[in-house]
Amino acid sequence: MRLVAFPLIVCCLAACSSEADVRLATPAEIEGDAINAPLLGLKGDATRGEAVFTERAQGHCVLCHAAQQLDTEFQGSVGPDLTLVGARLSEGQVRLRIADAQRLWPETVMPSYYRADGLNQVGDEYRGEPALDAQQIEDLVAYLATLDGEQT
Repeated sequence: MRLVAFPLIVCCLAACSSEADVRLATPAEIEGDAINAPLLGLKGDATRGEAVFTERAQGHCVLCHAAQQLDTEFQGSVGPDLTLVGARLSEGQVRLRIADAQRLWPETVMPSYYRADGLNQVGDEYRGEPALDAQQIEDLVAYLATLDGEQT
């Protein structure tokens, strides 16, 4: 698994030139506002997904988002609170929002973590590579699906 330093993710914030020029790291069928099938057919793991959510060397989603279930200081408030995201959105909707949020909202500051091109200000050594790999995306989807208000 390739780990990505946070500065790369910040550099991926710029919007793409046009949707036609954009591709995900691997093909995925987008249906409305969702990618319903897991990327590469992978099964996500919620425990690993929590690490992707919180660790700086991975997604570091907690920088911008909060989730009441987390025992982590300094949760962000730039993005929406994800405390009940698993009850509000399907796994497919979450997957597209992580993989390519800019497809839904071109002006968002949310990085498109699984997009491989159409980005600006990406270091040469990272050009053509997604910020998160398919397994990290699926792990993150599995974790966020648990944030549904149900006790486990």
